[in-house]
Amino acid sequence: MKPIQVGLLGIGVVGSGTFNVLKRNQEEIKRRAGRGIEIVQVADLNVARAQELVGPDVTVVSDARAVIANPDIDIVIELIGGYGIAKTLVLEAIAAGKHVVTANKALLAVHGTEIFAAASAKGVMVAFEAAVAGGIPIIKALREGLTANSIQWIAGIINGTTNFILSEMRDKGLDFAVVLKQAQALGYAEADPTFDIEGVDAAHKATLMSAIAFGIPVQFDKAYIEGITKLGAADIKYAEQLGYRIKLLGITKRRQGDATKGTMEGIELRVHPCLIPAKRLLANVEGAMNAVVVQGDAVGTTLYYGKGAGSEPTASAVIADLVDITRLHTADPKQRVPHLAFQPNAMSNLPVMPMGEVVTSYYLRLRVADETGVLAKVTGILADAGISIDAVLQREADEIGTEAPATQPQVPQTDVIILTHDCQEAKMNEAIAQMQALPTVLEPITRIRKEELA
Repeated sequence: MKPIQVGLLGIGVVGSGTFNVLKRNQEEIKRRAGRGIEIVQVADLNVARAQELVGPDVTVVSDARAVIANPDIDIVIELIGGYGIAKTLVLEAIAAGKHVVTANKALLAVHGTEIFAAASAKGVMVAFEAAVAGGIPIIKALREGLTANSIQWIAGIINGTTNFILSEMRDKGLDFAVVLKQAQALGYAEADPTFDIEGVDAAHKATLMSAIAFGIPVQFDKAYIEGITKLGAADIKYAEQLGYRIKLLGITKRRQGDATKGTMEGIELRVHPCLIPAKRLLANVEGAMNAVVVQGDAVGTTLYYGKGAGSEPTASAVIADLVDITRLHTADPKQRVPHLAFQPNAMSNLPVMPMGEVVTSYYLRLRVADETGVLAKVTGILADAGISIDAVLQREADEIGTEAPATQPQVPQTDVIILTHDCQEAKMNEAIAQMQALPTVLEPITRIRKEELA
C-alpha cells in the first residue's frame, strides 16, 4: 500500500525531531500502522536550513499554504505555534480535507471548540497528543484507556520550566529570581518566560485535560491561573519542615453539588502553586520532568510520568498521532474516537466554577511583630470565619526593620506559619483581608493552597 503522505509546517526543535524519529524507526512504525508514513513536503521560512535538515528527497517551500494545497498530502502537522497564523492554517487544512496533527496547546485551549467543530463537519481528525505533557501519552489515556471511568480529579506537574525552578529552589535554598536566571542560562526557560512562570502554559494543558475528562467544551477563559513568581525560599523551607513540597499544579476536579450547604455542581479548573505531602509520588517529581495523576472511580489512582518537552519526546507523541490517523484514515468518521472523548452531541453543560467557590486547605505565612496577643488575634479571625487550624509553626523572633530611621527602635519580627483545614476560597479571602489589616501584620500575607491528593 502506498505510504500516507504528510506535510510539515515548521521544522524547528519538534519538527526536526519528528522527521528524524520517523525516518529512524520507519520500519517499526510501518508494521504498527499497516502502511508507511512519509513526510514529503516541509514549509519553513528558512528554506535553506530546512532543506539541509530533511535532505534532497523532501520538497521544502516557504509558503505553508503550498503544503495545504498539495492534493497528494493526507495529513498536515502544524508545529508553528501561537494563536495567529497557526489558527488560520489549521482551519484552511481542515477545509481542504486534510487531517491535522498539532502540538499547539495554546491554539486548542483558546480556539479548540471552533477547530473541533470544523473538523467534525468536514469528517477529518485533529490529533493533539503532543500538546499536553510532551512524550507522556496522557491524552490517549484519558480519551481511551480510562473511558470506562467517571474521572473524579486530575492533578499534574505539566510545565517543566517551573518544576525545574522549584526543584532548584528547594535543593539549593535560592530565591526565585536567582534560579530563573540559571534556568534561562541552561535553556530550560525562554528569554521571555512569562507563559511558563505565570502558569499560562500549564493552564492551556489543564484546560484540554479537563475537557476530555469531563466532556465539557474547552474554556481556557474560565481557568484560574497563578504562577510561581511570588514564592520565596522561606516558603519552600517551611513547607519541608511541615512535611510538604511545593509544586505548580494544574488541577481539574468534578465537584458534586450539596443543596444543604448551598454548593453547586461544577468543574474546578485551576493552576497555582500547591503544598503536596512529601510522601506522594507527585511531590518527588524533580527537575524538568512532568507527571499527571488521574483519579477514576473504577481504576483508582493512576500516574503518568516522563519528559514533558524536548525534540524527540514530543516527536514521539506527534508520530503516535500520525499512526492513529493512518489506522483510521479510511474509517467511517462516526466510528472514530471523538476529539474530546465524548460524542459532540453529548457534551456536558456543567459550569467551570469561579475560584471563590473552590474548597481546599491552605498554608499561610504571616510576618508579624513579636508581641503578646498577635497569634490570638490571627487565630480569632480564622475562627470567626469558620476556618479551623490544622497546624501552627512559629519561628523565634529576629531583629528586622532596618528600613526604619535610626532614631526609631528596630521591631522584633517573626514568621507565623498556619496550615488550615478545608474551607471555601471566598471565606479565606475575607479572613486574609482582615488579618492583613492588623497593625501587627507587617508584610503581605503569603497564601499557598494545599492538596493532599489522597
